[in-house]
Amino acid sequence: MTDAPVTTRIEGRIGVLTFNRPHVMNAFNTDLIAATHAAMDAFQADPQVLVIVVHGTGRCFSAGFDMKESAAKGISGEAAWRKALTTDFDFIMQFWNSPKPTIAAAHGFCIAGAMEILMACDLAVAEDSTRFGEPEVRFGSGIVALLAPYATHAKFAKELLLTGDDRISATRCLEMGLVNRVVPDGTGLDAAMALAQQVASASAPSVQKTKAAINRSYALAQMREALAEALETAIGIESDLSPERAEFNRIRKDDGLKAALDWREKQV
Repeated sequence: MTDAPVTTRIEGRIGVLTFNRPHVMNAFNTDLIAATHAAMDAFQADPQVLVIVVHGTGRCFSAGFDMKESAAKGISGEAAWRKALTTDFDFIMQFWNSPKPTIAAAHGFCIAGAMEILMACDLAVAEDSTRFGEPEVRFGSGIVALLAPYATHAKFAKELLLTGDDRISATRCLEMGLVNRVVPDGTGLDAAMALAQQVASASAPSVQKTKAAINRSYALAQMREALAEALETAIGIESDLSPERAEFNRIRKDDGLKAALDWREKQV
């Protein structure tokens, strides 16, 4: 396996994008984000590719954004957080904005920003033992791309986002409508490829125009404006230098995320 943060291949009419940082649970860092944009641009430009499947190598889809890299950068202030979170937002939303259908194949863990990518994709398959969650509220952080209210019912979205539960089962996500299919462990990518083949077998112009029309219905409901407002909320949360957040960040930097979460639990 190459050391590149993202690998790609083309199988027939399907482009496959693989997150490739298994030693850190495929956490999204600067290099992976840049490589993903380049890979997606290449797939968009290739007339052979009609559908894009995204998955992760190793033991999981992804644990989300690389918090160690973020802490090391020492981002502070509203302007710096706006720049950083806008980059993260654009990274997620390219899967929604892609003219060609996108399909996520999740296994292991699909957490935080990774779950937002799954929701941004047009279709999603999950292996049975996959665990999902958006635990940002537990970190004192904000949601970068607030897609949950559009991907599921309001009460399900609030259950997901307000509890910060990061052990939500694949079956529960199926009940919420966040994934299309739950399949046995070890078969997720094959199931996603089979689904992609069904889409690729249809008329490409019809598929792409239908996707655009569906996305347009969300645009008419002012989804873009709502996501922009939610991003501003996330920027405000991340810029907050409250004593509690400062202490959480100090413990996370000095002793690790688990210690910081243990400290937060004791504050309740």
